[in-house]
Amino acid sequence: MTQHLSQRITSMSTSATLAMAAKAKELRTQGKDIISLSLGEPDFNILDPIKDAAKQAIDDNYSSYSPVDGYEELKRAIIDKFKNDNYLNYKSNQIVVSTGAKQSLANVAMVMLDRGDEVILPAPYWVSYNDIVKLAEGVPIVVPTSIESDFKITPSQLEAAITPRTKMLWFSSPCNPSGSVYSEDELYALVQILKKYPNIFIVSDEIYEHINFRGNHVSIAAFDEMFDRTITVNGVSKAFAMTGWRIGFIGAPEWVAKACTKFQGQITSGANSIAQRATISALQTPISQIQFMIDEFRKRRDIIVALLREIDGFKLNVPEGAFYVFPDISDFFGRNLKGTIINNASDFALFLLENANVATVSGDAFGSPNCIRISYSASEKTIREAIFRIKEVL
Repeated sequence: MTQHLSQRITSMSTSATLAMAAKAKELRTQGKDIISLSLGEPDFNILDPIKDAAKQAIDDNYSSYSPVDGYEELKRAIIDKFKNDNYLNYKSNQIVVSTGAKQSLANVAMVMLDRGDEVILPAPYWVSYNDIVKLAEGVPIVVPTSIESDFKITPSQLEAAITPRTKMLWFSSPCNPSGSVYSEDELYALVQILKKYPNIFIVSDEIYEHINFRGNHVSIAAFDEMFDRTITVNGVSKAFAMTGWRIGFIGAPEWVAKACTKFQGQITSGANSIAQRATISALQTPISQIQFMIDEFRKRRDIIVALLREIDGFKLNVPEGAFYVFPDISDFFGRNLKGTIINNASDFALFLLENANVATVSGDAFGSPNCIRISYSASEKTIREAIFRIKEVL
């Protein structure tokens, strides 16, 4: 019956990260001892005060529809967060709360892109950017970067990608999947290019903001010339280990926020009421209370980088944020590994799953076909065992 499905859905890619997680789960049900390093999900429990806020919200009967753009108390907490952490001064009518940062991104694409509008995506990009843009009938313009440039786009690359059809630039910092973090100087250099093209808008995905080993996250909207042209996307999934609570939000020009509220009102309406109340508590939590998570991720980063460097054929940088490594494994292309010819990163990731029982994600899904993404959001013991298996099978 698939012939009755829309071209919209049949042309859409399945999320590679979720597909690999599902494949790993399937193999586990068959009795295989699979280690999954495919999903970006912290293995920490959320802080007790956040849980208590959710329990209190239940007792206080927050069971009715929430406002489409979010509770006013949560929006005030978001405004304070943007001001204190990012030096961004938003008003309530510039904030929209959604069911995860992924919905925030989709809202922006649907309200800003028309057919044929071009969106510059520095690669590697987060796995869903490409298909979200296409779903909104935009045209992704992929700009490759490399491990030599720390997977960051240069000003000259940015300017070369701009055409009369360019509508937006989307990027993340810290980056999923590379872990790269743009410095203030690097962002300033990009801003100098963008200043020449006032009709280009920026989506700055900052969901990994606090998992930053540099210690000085910079928002591109903090540059005066960019504030009115930037949609800053964030949420509580990563830093507060609240992936399942599904709360994301944007700070944006009022006209963009108003359009996103209108669109969301026809699609999902307001985000989960209990999760919103818990998010107020999360955003009011001092960063010092989650520093232990950041420190643990840094420790795991150092361990996995050291272990992977012991494997011939792996080429990698040192990520400065998030919780991924993104090694270039193109040295294995064309090789015969245990009877399997490795033609590309997808072949390599599947080989590791079937022969080492370790789930990773092919870089093809992120626009970087020479790489694979390995998450280190698992325990140190799990990481050590996974890399031992990979090293042994190779």
